[in-house]
Amino acid sequence: MATNIPPHNLREAIDAVVAYIDDPQIDTAGLMKHLKGPDFPTGGIIVGRQGLKDAYETGRGRIILRAKAHIEPLRQGKEAIVVTEMPYQVPKGDGRGDGSGLIRKIAEVVQDGKVKEISNIYDESSEKGGVRVVIELKRDAIPKVVLNKLYKHTPLQTTFGANMVALVDGVPRTLPLTGIIDAYVRHQRQVVVRRTKFELRRAEERAHILEGLLIAMGDIDRVIAIIRNAPGPEEARTDLMGEFELSQRQAQAILDLRLARLTQLEAGKVRQEHADLVERIAELREILGDEQRVLDLIKEELGEIRDRYGDDRRTEITASEDEIDIEDLIADQQMVIAITKSGYIKTLPLATYRQQRRGGVGVTGMELKDDDYIEHLFVSSTHDYLLFFTNRGKVYRQKVYELPEMGRTARGRALVNLLPLREGEFVRAVLATRDFKEGKYLVFATRKGQIKKTEFLAYNTPIKADGIIAINIRDDDELVAVRRTSGDDDIIMVSHSGQAARFHESEARSMGRDTAGVKGMNVSRGDNYVLAMDVARDDTELLVVTDNGYGKRTLISDYPVKGRGSMGVKTISLTEKKGGLVGALIVQERDELVFISREGMVQRTSVSGISRYGRASQGVKLMNIRDDDVVSAVALVMEDSESAAPEVADELPVAGDDDVTPIPGEGDSAARGDIDADDAADAAHGEGAEPRGTGPADDDE
Repeated sequence: MATNIPPHNLREAIDAVVAYIDDPQIDTAGLMKHLKGPDFPTGGIIVGRQGLKDAYETGRGRIILRAKAHIEPLRQGKEAIVVTEMPYQVPKGDGRGDGSGLIRKIAEVVQDGKVKEISNIYDESSEKGGVRVVIELKRDAIPKVVLNKLYKHTPLQTTFGANMVALVDGVPRTLPLTGIIDAYVRHQRQVVVRRTKFELRRAEERAHILEGLLIAMGDIDRVIAIIRNAPGPEEARTDLMGEFELSQRQAQAILDLRLARLTQLEAGKVRQEHADLVERIAELREILGDEQRVLDLIKEELGEIRDRYGDDRRTEITASEDEIDIEDLIADQQMVIAITKSGYIKTLPLATYRQQRRGGVGVTGMELKDDDYIEHLFVSSTHDYLLFFTNRGKVYRQKVYELPEMGRTARGRALVNLLPLREGEFVRAVLATRDFKEGKYLVFATRKGQIKKTEFLAYNTPIKADGIIAINIRDDDELVAVRRTSGDDDIIMVSHSGQAARFHESEARSMGRDTAGVKGMNVSRGDNYVLAMDVARDDTELLVVTDNGYGKRTLISDYPVKGRGSMGVKTISLTEKKGGLVGALIVQERDELVFISREGMVQRTSVSGISRYGRASQGVKLMNIRDDDVVSAVALVMEDSESAAPEVADELPVAGDDDVTPIPGEGDSAARGDIDADDAADAAHGEGAEPRGTGPADDDE
């Protein structure tokens, strides 16, 4: 078992022990009036007292340690941060080591762009002067802001995890401060009692010998005569024992007595020694018979140690405050967040989109590859969280201010450089939130038809660097979609076979985070699987697209609400000519779509240019593709280019919107009109034709 007990100041520790001896009922708060907190040999600063309180009350606590630093002016109007004391167990380093030194870490965060205000670092430490690391700042830098960034991103601030495990009566236990001091006092009492008993036994043994010597000195002539007349030492000892009623040890001590000890001076010393021993024996017996005398002796001895070895506290403890939060240094401003299909992300202040007045010519947006497009675009505060859900059922969390802020035309940074995604893992959904109260639940859907509902607040928990489990996913399954719900919404799931299942979310009971969910849609037949899941509202439409480029949109109100776990009802009639279903989206009139083929062809289309048909119809041609090509994906697209005039920034969705509403764009007029006569005939009067509102009502499983 591991233990990690921080060092403390000797004077304070002894004062706390004495206070406990005086009042065994004293609580942790009372002890902390004497024992302020750990005292590290390297000095530094302990930030906040909550960690100390946790450690002293429970035996476990996170103690935040900072280096001690101050600001010094330099030439040419510059300033520098000077570090003079290091956090405990943090090596200063020289910038050339294995990366574990403080100087090396500071250099790394400067290179990574996390702290851009530093121009140079000097190590002016010396054997006499101690630690002195000079961090030179750029002319326009704010030292306090830079210092707090360094506390956030480097070992200039660390955490000491107190884990006060000790063996108590041979058993390992995690002890609070009162438990530690109680165990120490009991140990000291045992030490004093054993020591006193040992000293008493030795004193009594010596007094016994001295009593025999005093008897012999009282009649020395007789003693000498007995010894002189005895044939040997054994007989002499026996005769002395019989003559003076001595013990064997007393008689032997008389025989061992040198003649010089028989003088009057030596006799006086023996008498004085005996008197002193008698007094000491009485004192020792009194100590053993009085518990308070034992405790007083412990206090007295501890006081002597404190006066002889105690020194002043080295580690400063600042007034209580929360853990350092970089948000205090970041302006709470609205940011436009753009994420592309290929996995690039960037942020840009919303003011960038509003710099031009209405009627302007627009601003140039991200430089994207031909087969890439912006899949997510929304407005969120710098203080909001972004939750990234991956196909493997994990969720990663980032603050918006932690995301790369780049220029309008920059492509952004790859998500794989921001999130610890494993091989084959990619982001399926992104949600923005301020306080996890924008929706009551999160609903998850998997490729195999599982659905899970969990309270949104369940994800308001510290997330490890490598993410946490959002939903349990089997190896042969993967996450398809994540949506926020109110607790009273309908859910619609669409399968590859062209079926759509709509049910009320109450059909799926709320579960914990680390669960797999329940059956949402039956896709067990053949190679069927779930393509999409979304919140079904009657004022929206369902768009479906086949791999041969056919599709249509249908009012959500046309889909009946049934029970969970069904195969659903037909959402499109699939034929060999139309191909299989490859995409399904909840759309509105103002939305823009992008179609991508397997060979990399990209076509943009406005939803308003796509015909509306009943559930069981076959749809019409939406994208012209070559005979050896098929549609691979369809998605809502967000406009971030010259076609999106600056004024439409006002229409960007903000964090907490249940749906990400795209920026209106011009779309692709050719694609909107790309419906030939044969397709129109098929849709309106041919195979699978279905007039509005007159489709089959019971074509489910």
